[in-house]
Amino acid sequence: MHENCSNSGWTAARGEKWRGQLARMEAMLAPVDEPLIRALRLDAPCGIAEVGCGGGGTSVEILRRAPAGSVVHGFDISPAMIEVARGRGTAPGEVAFDIADMERAVPPSGMYERLASRFGVMFFADPPAAFRNLLRWLVPAGRFAFAVWGRPSDNPWMSIVRETVSGIVDIPPSDPDAPGPFRYGDASRLLHLLDEAGYRDLEVSDWRGMLPIGGELPAEEAAEFALASFSNFAELLLEAGDLALRDARALLTQRLSPYQQDGFVRMDARVHIVTGAAASREAVQHADGD
Repeated sequence: MHENCSNSGWTAARGEKWRGQLARMEAMLAPVDEPLIRALRLDAPCGIAEVGCGGGGTSVEILRRAPAGSVVHGFDISPAMIEVARGRGTAPGEVAFDIADMERAVPPSGMYERLASRFGVMFFADPPAAFRNLLRWLVPAGRFAFAVWGRPSDNPWMSIVRETVSGIVDIPPSDPDAPGPFRYGDASRLLHLLDEAGYRDLEVSDWRGMLPIGGELPAEEAAEFALASFSNFAELLLEAGDLALRDARALLTQRLSPYQQDGFVRMDARVHIVTGAAASREAVQHADGD
């Protein structure tokens, strides 16, 4: 969820940064697992690959909800995240985790019936190449489901933090074409890329719900979590001095307080669940015949 981050960033400092906040981040994002997994239509035992699996929480949840006999394989470019995922102690043979740059990784000998990603496809340096490559990981007629953030205006958990920080330090403008969490806030951009890459039966449905910021945290702790986890805000504030960071924490705590319910902060979110499939074998054969 870092703005303007490239794949290479995940392999070092950013991966380590996420590991430090992983438990709270997974608690915050857990509500998105249900609509994402439902969109996969896991109606029979199958092989499932998760793109950008992070610490493996969603991969484990996919396996828990998949029919018996299914296998889940999580991939992430960050060695730090894969190390955490492998430390979950899951059953060998049912779920596995590997380091891979999914923009160019060679698909395994056995392709997958399902492809999933919870906020992992917005950071590709070369999206057209990445989505073409991922298509090679799906069997004919295999289904995918990708979760991507809606527009910032529909996700106040980020927009309020950004507004607060921008009142204290200068924040570089976001490049809508660069890797970043809101790259596909306009879902039509992603649909176009997927169509060009060769996916079929494309659809978008929106999930709207409440996210617990950092898990069940009161406003002051939620503000600290948000500044540490969302984009590079903490770094920009520290560069301006300790006072800037203290001011941001105080102001953000004040702005998050109205969202505190039953002792912890919960905020609206909008997520696009983008689904589709690889062309069927019959369609491929028909196209080859043409």
